[in-house]
Amino acid sequence: MVLGAVAVVVAAVVVGWVWIDGQVGPSGPKGAQVVVTVAAGASTQHTLDVLSAKGVMGSPLAFRLWTIVHGSVVIDAGTYAFNRDDGFAAVWSILHGGPNVFHLDVRPGLTVAEVAGQLGLMPGQNGIAFERLATSGAVRSPYEPAGSKSLEGILGTGVYEILPGESDRTLLHQMITRFDADAASAGLTTGAAALGFTPYEVVTIASIDEKEGVYGPNLGPVARVIYNRLARGMPLQMDSTVLYALGQDGGSVTHADEQTPSPYNTYLNAGLTPTPICFPSQAALSAALHPPAGQWLYFQVVSENGTEAFADTFAQQLANEKLAQERGLP
Repeated sequence: MVLGAVAVVVAAVVVGWVWIDGQVGPSGPKGAQVVVTVAAGASTQHTLDVLSAKGVMGSPLAFRLWTIVHGSVVIDAGTYAFNRDDGFAAVWSILHGGPNVFHLDVRPGLTVAEVAGQLGLMPGQNGIAFERLATSGAVRSPYEPAGSKSLEGILGTGVYEILPGESDRTLLHQMITRFDADAASAGLTTGAAALGFTPYEVVTIASIDEKEGVYGPNLGPVARVIYNRLARGMPLQMDSTVLYALGQDGGSVTHADEQTPSPYNTYLNAGLTPTPICFPSQAALSAALHPPAGQWLYFQVVSENGTEAFADTFAQQLANEKLAQERGLP
């Protein structure tokens, strides 16, 4: 009787192990990529059930029994990339390593260098290599003029998923595609032609507007100031272009800064900057395409909430500057 009972137990163990072994490895090549987000507080069982339902692995029970031998795993909240039919060892390795999908938030007003800085903080990414490629001319946008090598200003804003092993070239193509869709939605090509400018010039104007106007109500009038100054052959004299030349985002511009030799310094050079100076928002692009009527040539921040006052004459501008000083504004 004892031997019979032992034989039954041994047989059950063998059958159980054969079943687990059958669940361990993929039956064929890896399938399509699957991205799964684990919410904070999600249980291990729930996560394994999701992975099983998405075809990443077989039985969750078999996986948990498998981990008794190979080691348990603590699943951190975050986003993970797997492949269908990954197999237990691959799933365990990915979960053990922690989230491997990251999110790049390209906000309006950022530059290629600033996006590269964000990217460089992500595991497995090289921000320097990304910036080098984005300014090499090796990856091009249909809005990029001949002779230009920079994608500054003509990459789409928004959030991008950075998947394991994804190349900088792939990411840049995604960003170009998104910008192209946004530009088409805004009517960039026809709108620029109606204004007598190229699409790239309008994007450049929108990028300066993004930095100078900042807030929605300011964007239209600031765009009009830029167009008016260009029409009169006046230097734009925009602080944001000097800051771009200095590699700075925001801050005061001194008289010495205004003398910085750079093609981006619109105190020293007439016309537009060689490239956009940031990624413009849809609102700034719309303002550049549809500027309101007006004779304004100057503007000044006159309120702590960022409201700007616009002036037709330099005398009016001086009065606005005095008002800003009285209110303790820079």
